[in-house]
Formats: sequence, C-alpha cells, structure tokens
Amino acid sequence: MIRRVKQRYLALQIESGDTLEKDDIRNAILSAVIQLFGEYGASQAGLFLVEYDEIKKQAVLRCSLKALMMVRASLASITKLKNKHATFHVIRISGTLRGLSKKRPSLIIND
Repeated sequence: MIRRVKQRYLALQIESGDTLEKDDIRNAILSAVIQLFGEYGASQAGLFLVEYDEIKKQAVLRCSLKALMMVRASLASITKLKNKHATFHVIRISGTLRGLSKKRPSLIIND
C-alpha cells in the first residue's frame, strides 16, 4: 500500500531591499536546503513554491511534514539574495491552504 506524504504550507515574509522574482525565491530556498542538508535532504523536502507576491514580498511554500524542521532551518540560513541582504520569516504554518489563510486573511492565497 502506498502511503500519502503529508504536506505543510508555510507563509513567508521576505525582507529584501531588491525586487525579487519567483525564480529568485525558489532558487534561494533550494540552494539553502542543498547547502545544509545535501541533495538527498532536498529530495526528501518535496519543496514547491505555491505563490509569490512581488509587491507584498510574501510567499507560500509547500514541503513535506518530515522535512519541516529542515526547511525552517534552511530558511533561517538565507542572508543574501542577488548579492543583497535578505531574510525569510515564517509567518504561519498549516496543513492546508485554507487553514493558512483563515487566521491571516491578508495572505496572498487565492481560494
């Protein structure tokens, strides 16, 4: 029997002096996970950038439940993005997109 992999959604606030694109965010997160935990760790994380709002600098990231602490540690290790100072803050974590936006309606999630 194949077991379903449990996922978690992370709402992120990105602080950076530069304008960033979705690819920049995706590459920074993946690079941080690979740098700390290697390619095997990155494959276990199951990362997917669901949404990114360039104006609000908010993102929604999906990862596997087993790799949640790895991903949080990797996000905390990001200090530069495109040779500019940048930080990633986890605003909220939820098992569903609906639960993520329920207590924070200002998030960018489109239902």
